[in-house]
Amino acid sequence: MRRTTILPAALLAAALFALTACGTEPEPDAPAAGPSASAPAAEQTTEEADTGKSSNAEKSAGIPDAPTGAERAAYLAAIKAVDPAIVEDEEKAIDAGRNQCSHLAAPNDKSDWLAAQRFGNDARPLTDAQGKALNTALRATLCPA
Repeated sequence: MRRTTILPAALLAAALFALTACGTEPEPDAPAAGPSASAPAAEQTTEEADTGKSSNAEKSAGIPDAPTGAERAAYLAAIKAVDPAIVEDEEKAIDAGRNQCSHLAAPNDKSDWLAAQRFGNDARPLTDAQGKALNTALRATLCPA
């Protein structure tokens, strides 16, 4: 019975000893942690996303470009008619609409609920009826079928 307790203890001690040999200092040859050479490419991607233009992948998923000018004004007015609080953060409202367009490319019986979830939040929940109205507004402006 004593052997069954000594063996696991010895294995644990060996494992702990092996782990203590691992230091937290970087190897002298190892590159320093920090921004890599690919960081500018990531920044460029972020800058491109800020333009409101959909990438090829987004377009194939049914996500349209962000509306500008009169199209933007018409879209924001249409969803504001459902609930004025939705457009308090216009960029968030545009992002939510673009993402909902992706869903409306292949709608299902949860489309109205999903719109209510995308545009609402815990502090301002929306109903499925409001979600239906949002989908109608989206179809008329940002993402016609």
